[in-house]
Amino acid sequence: MSQRLQIDTGTDELIAEVRDHVAVLTLNRPEVRNALSRRLSAALGDVIKRCGEDSQVRSILITGAGAAFCAGGDVNGMSQNSPAAALTSDQRVSDLRSNQRAVWGALVGLRKPTVAAIPGATAGAGLALALACDIRVAAQSAILITAYSRVGLSGDCGISWLLTRLVGFSRARELMFLSERVDARRAESLGLINQSLPDADLQEKAFALATCLARGPTFAFGCMKNNLDHAVNAEFLESMDYEAENLIRTELSLDHKEGVRAFGEKRNPAFQGS
Repeated sequence: MSQRLQIDTGTDELIAEVRDHVAVLTLNRPEVRNALSRRLSAALGDVIKRCGEDSQVRSILITGAGAAFCAGGDVNGMSQNSPAAALTSDQRVSDLRSNQRAVWGALVGLRKPTVAAIPGATAGAGLALALACDIRVAAQSAILITAYSRVGLSGDCGISWLLTRLVGFSRARELMFLSERVDARRAESLGLINQSLPDADLQEKAFALATCLARGPTFAFGCMKNNLDHAVNAEFLESMDYEAENLIRTELSLDHKEGVRAFGEKRNPAFQGS
């Protein structure tokens, strides 16, 4: 039976625990479809940072409580009566940039595998949160929507960068401009998600996937992420040269030595993440 270690998030809006080297982060505002309050965003950014620094955490699984993943920003907090309305335009830009970097920037920057389990609707910044993960699995009933154009906004939290790289120039514009509801089947065909699963199986199979990644060669995964990130803007020869550096780094790792031993002994490797 796996041991559960609770992580103190400082708020009941985010539940976090570590099981089998997997940090499971659950957005916990089901009454508002897990919309991102300032408290929830701050807690999420803090926990993501801590997970990145904790050697006992070897993969991260993000999901939502109830029937939704995340409805995005809390629209009720966007009114002219909100505290942010008293700030100058420059102050609001600075505040948003800081928040985005602490959550979405930190998530994309993690060198550990990340999985999003999408149990239902996700929109706006919530969609960006899912897209910022390495792998996304969704319930068959899930709906994904950019939503920004429906409330007269242009987009945030890296949604433009993430969408363009996942679905391409033209599809990204279509999804942003039209804000159409995308069901799980179409999301999978577009490349927004990796796999759709029966609703009842989602959490179990998503955790199994995150556990499989946690048992893998963590250092090599980090180098793979570096290679893939670098390749986005690099020429072929430049990318190949960069891969060579990381291959030698991983060749010297303990996980590589264990992998070679396990191959020779015809058994599964017991990677330690270094």
